[in-house]
Amino acid sequence: MQKRWAIASCSDRMASQRLRKELGIHKILADLLINRGVGTFEDARRFFRPDLSALHDPFLMRDMDKAIARIEQAIGNKEGVLIYGDYDVDGTTAVAVVYNFFRQFHSRLEFYLPDRYAEGYGISTQGIDYAAENGFSLIIALDCGIKALDKITYARERGIDFIIGDHHLPGDQLPAAVAVLDPKRTDCPYPYKELPGCGIGFKIIQAFIQKNNMDIQQCYQYLDLVAVGIASDIVPITGENRVLAHFGLQKLNTNPCCGLQSLIDLSTHKSSHFTVNDIIFQIGPRINAAGRIDHAKDAVKLLVSKSMQEAFVYSSSIDLQNSQRKDFDIRITEEALAIIDGDDILKQRKTTVVFKPDWHKGVIGIVATRLTEKYYRPTVVLTQANGHVSGSARSVVGFDLYQALNSCADLLDQFGGHKYAAGLTMKPENIALFEQRFEEVVSASILPDMLQREIGIDAVLQLSDINAKFFRILRQFEPFGPQNEAPLFLSNQVNAVGNAMVVGGSHLKMTVMQLGSATFECIGFGLGEYAKAINRGVPFDICYTIEENVWRDKRSIQLNVKDIRF
Repeated sequence: MQKRWAIASCSDRMASQRLRKELGIHKILADLLINRGVGTFEDARRFFRPDLSALHDPFLMRDMDKAIARIEQAIGNKEGVLIYGDYDVDGTTAVAVVYNFFRQFHSRLEFYLPDRYAEGYGISTQGIDYAAENGFSLIIALDCGIKALDKITYARERGIDFIIGDHHLPGDQLPAAVAVLDPKRTDCPYPYKELPGCGIGFKIIQAFIQKNNMDIQQCYQYLDLVAVGIASDIVPITGENRVLAHFGLQKLNTNPCCGLQSLIDLSTHKSSHFTVNDIIFQIGPRINAAGRIDHAKDAVKLLVSKSMQEAFVYSSSIDLQNSQRKDFDIRITEEALAIIDGDDILKQRKTTVVFKPDWHKGVIGIVATRLTEKYYRPTVVLTQANGHVSGSARSVVGFDLYQALNSCADLLDQFGGHKYAAGLTMKPENIALFEQRFEEVVSASILPDMLQREIGIDAVLQLSDINAKFFRILRQFEPFGPQNEAPLFLSNQVNAVGNAMVVGGSHLKMTVMQLGSATFECIGFGLGEYAKAINRGVPFDICYTIEENVWRDKRSIQLNVKDIRF
């Protein structure tokens, strides 16, 4: 599919010129800073030199004082405290952070993760019953609970208090918990609104340490876990998240906890420099696999391990589960593609809805993402268990998937999510009706441009401008992630040096140069189809990110090519 290339322009040329002179940097780098909201020398200092002193006072968060008072009361009275979290990476890292901290001085402490299949997302009746039957009078819920009004009421009836630490958008009414910690509350003055669940967990222990005059370094030891949660939950890498991710990556690369070190040892990563991207593709999927294939409690057991021997037991099991997850993922994706390829009507639609009753529920979200990447249109993948059909939905840039599902609400038992990703359940007899309605709703509201993938290019760059200084400064833009993506550059009329090759079945490997430039090794994942055209010797345009390649302890600058045009 032909992609649209959209080239950004600098939002303030005068400010860019001023910043370029003050910092002594290339004009392209100054433009990148301006477009990221870095407009002054002081802004640049904070951007390039994150500082833990920039973290906000946790007591600025509404109800934090109530939360800490209730935790202190529970510790003082030796009450049973249950740390409850979602089964994804953000939830499990949040539970691990809070559990690791409080188990140092409170023995009546356990953690609880709901079963994805038996209990579903969020606070469950089973979880509350478990707490009541085992003597837990306080539950600290992380990465979930903001809309669990009836469950929190049920817990109160059973004599259990709740502290909710969530980052999802609240409804019109807040649950009747002792404390509701969520920066997205309309009445919460906390200055940074984009913390993930593990970030809220971190703020709880930061507040406890601050209130009890403890050494603040005690909470910094969990920043590697926080960085994993931030990266995996795809939250903006701005403000406080950027500071937490920066120092969390430092710890991950120098002195990670036993559980994360065990996962690093199992990864295929060849560099000592782990990035946000490496977490997303190497660490995150393994942690997620526990909840997808078996139970997320195994992921938390790994992350709270006190020794490498203990961690290895859990990481080996989780790695095996991740292999199973990949097998399910590959098989189901192939089956879904075959369904689409064999149906001329489905191929012509503006939506994809596919269903097979035996698909594994734990990976249909991944499959939905892959189908969206392939056909670039709103996608729903459905499976069935215990007489109920459940699905995962994914959208394309600019299209509000949640609103489209809301237009089909009468056909659904339940749905939830946000603009680009959602989950849903329905009765089997409603599948055909839903498929038809979803297509009608999307077709009536989606714009043609939304069905063509756009590549946002940050700047046009000459290859001769890429040198050691340029790359050294560019790396200081890290950590990359949402709202601070790795800059994407365009170089026009480059030539291949020697032959381009197809490696790994579908990937492109080549060396390029422009007139007057050095040569640069390139890798283009999934772009192997371009090799023949490149080898005809015709100049072409490339858009790419710049990264470091490490091979047998040799480091070099490599271009990661995202698209090619002749």
